[in-house]
Amino acid sequence: MRLSAKRVFDVVASGLGLLVLSPVFAAMAVWIKADSKGPVFYRQTRVGRDNKDFSLYKFRSMRPDADKGSLITIGERDPRITRSGYFIRKYKLDELPQLINVFRGDMSLVGPRPEVRKYVDMYTPEQMRVLSVRPGITSLASIRYRNENEILAASDDPMRTYIEKVMPDKLRIDLEYVNRATLLNDIRLIFNTLWEIIAR
Repeated sequence: MRLSAKRVFDVVASGLGLLVLSPVFAAMAVWIKADSKGPVFYRQTRVGRDNKDFSLYKFRSMRPDADKGSLITIGERDPRITRSGYFIRKYKLDELPQLINVFRGDMSLVGPRPEVRKYVDMYTPEQMRVLSVRPGITSLASIRYRNENEILAASDDPMRTYIEKVMPDKLRIDLEYVNRATLLNDIRLIFNTLWEIIAR
């Protein structure tokens, strides 16, 4: 099977990222284990390309079994977040293990953020087109909704706000990406994401 330029870029970049960031991974593992009981990594089933489920990896930033409650994180006031979790979530360090997903082919560096099945089942036929590409670690919607937690924290009904306002608009932005996805645009979004993290 012939690999696309995007896939070659993903494999090379994620492989180098895992190698260069291995000391950071080790330090994060020690901090997370010292801060609270539970595993270093958090795995959650998400929906990927062609509507297929896969296991997404993150550094654990919440108490064990926290996902048995609401799937929505309500800003910094969410009591399920650990002390180390506040920091690693603020600077998006919890997303770094998804480089493993990219290397394996579950994800891409850039693409629509993968959702859990519960929300994908609410998609319209048009919105389902976001599943025609690999989901990504970052996306244009992620950048535009970098304050998503604050939006939900300010709502009287975060779940309803997410389902009725945030999710549809993010999907609209994701569909714009799908319609004009190029490797050059991906590289631009990666640099924009890094700039947003540095700006924090």
